[in-house]
This record gives sequence, C-alpha cells and structure tokens, in this order.
Amino acid sequence: MDGMESERVDPRALDLGHPVTELGEFLRSRRDRLTPEEVGVNSYGRRRVPGLRREELAQLAGVSMTYLTRLEQGQSQNASDSVIEALARALQLDDDERAHLFALANHTVPKRPRASRCEVAKPGAEQLLHSMGDVPAMLLGRFNDILAWNRAGHLLLAGHLDFEAPRREEDRPNQLRLLFLDPHTRDLYANWENEAALAVASLRYVAADYADDRRLAELVGDLSMNSTKFASLWAGHDVRLCTSGTKRFRHPQVGELELRYEVLHLPEGNGQRILTHTADPGSSSFAALRLLTSNAGHPQTWRNAPPSTPHSDPVTWRAFGDSR
Repeated sequence: MDGMESERVDPRALDLGHPVTELGEFLRSRRDRLTPEEVGVNSYGRRRVPGLRREELAQLAGVSMTYLTRLEQGQSQNASDSVIEALARALQLDDDERAHLFALANHTVPKRPRASRCEVAKPGAEQLLHSMGDVPAMLLGRFNDILAWNRAGHLLLAGHLDFEAPRREEDRPNQLRLLFLDPHTRDLYANWENEAALAVASLRYVAADYADDRRLAELVGDLSMNSTKFASLWAGHDVRLCTSGTKRFRHPQVGELELRYEVLHLPEGNGQRILTHTADPGSSSFAALRLLTSNAGHPQTWRNAPPSTPHSDPVTWRAFGDSR
C-alpha cells in the first residue's frame, strides 16, 4: 500500500481523539484538485486518486508533514501567518480562498455550537429598499434569510410567495432553501447550476466567521439531507465572495432577462447586505423589467404560472423558511 492510499483513510477511523477539522477538510479538498505536474513536484509511486499527497504539500510549503498533519487535526492552534500564507501559495489559492483559509485557521479548536439571535431588518435599510422604486432589491441576513424586499424584488424573485413572508420569523423565506428546494425558484434561473455553485461557495466564505453558530449547522444539515446537489457542492469546499456580476432569468411573467446584480454590505459588519438588480438601458431586459415593475403598485403573483418541470434533485415540499 502506498502513502497516498493510507492518507485517504479518514483520520476519525484511526484516531478518535483527533477528528478531522473544517480546516483539514478544506486543505484536503484543495490538495485534491492539484496535480504534481501543476506545482512542479516529481511524482513517485502508484497513485490511486488524483491530487497532491500531504507530504508533497508540506514540501512545497516548507513545513514538516508532522506539523501539517497536526494542523489539519486541530492539534496546532498557533499557526503563524507565514505558515498559512505558505500553504495558500503552495495550493495556488485565489484571493477568496486565501481569506477563507486564514479565517479557518482561527477556528481550529472545536467550539460548542451556539444559536445566534434571530435577525431583524434594520429599519433604515428596509426604508432604503422601498425608496428604490423600480429597482428589484432585497435585504439578506448572514445566512441568506430574506429579511425584507421591495415590491419589485418580490415580483422578480419570489412572486409565488406572500409579500409579507419576510416579516414572519416562523416561516421567513431563505434564499438558499428556495434555490435548492423550491421548483419555481429553480426554474427562474436560466443557469441554475452556476447560480447554485456560487451560492454555496458564498455560504462557505461566510461560514468561517460563524463556525460555531447552531443556525448555520441546522441550515447546512437540512439542505444536505434534502438536496443531493447541495451536499455535493458543500463537500467541494469551494469559496467565493460574490459582490457583483450578471444573472440570467426565465421569468414566468416577462420571459428572459439578463440583469446586473450588486451586493451592498451594511457598515455594521453583521453580515446583512442589500442585493440589487438592474438592466442595461435600452436593452430588451430593461423593457421587460419595466413591464414587470409597472405592476409593483398592484402586486401580482406567480401562482398561475405553469407547473415546474421535474428535476433529478429530490425536492421536499415543506416551508422554505428558517428552521427553528
């Protein structure tokens, strides 16, 4: 048996006193995506799985394999910035992944999960949403609970839900649950696969700052049990801070739209942010968006939209709000 095969055995099966950590899982997932040829390491021995061996990463980063193993298992709690930087450089991490690695390095000691307080929309932020008029916008919480939306945002993104739903803590909609468990929302995105991957990578980025939050654990557990796609993406450990870009929609009332989105983080640093959507002036999407938002003062819903087409991912018909 070569070194690669032995290191793929879950350490929890070998040493119950030193379980694998979130940091260890992330480092392993980044090792798995690199080949020796990509990083200039001479390959030796028979490889049954792709990726770098632990000792190869240790060599590239200039640390001992023993130290790297201890770091992955949470036994080394005082890794210096220079060591973390060396690992990021050896793994060829991008800026978002590097920031995520540094955040995880501060959470190697397991903490007892705690439940954060239920989030409440900041009155000033909610007032700003409603002052945007024809610009579809929503206020998201740290774990993608929809805390508020304006009429245009509701019509664009969730017209099949009650407009007042964000105000109700017991069944407040959650953007991730809608994306993975609600057929209407899944059909809304022309490139659902890309949208799903970005959403999970963004949650991964945020998760490092709330690793001991019980509500995050409940959200991830619920989605993992009810969506095989989410579980697969979450296990991939991709991280991305999504602040702007383009989304393509297939809206049940006005058809195809291509909209620019911007994410505006509130200055308090509590994880709440405003998500806005705009169209290029003069484009067909601009005309379609104006048609849709012309009904903002006379709210309609998607309730009469055609039935959703079936998907392979299992869907659980349940409330799409936050589980408490």
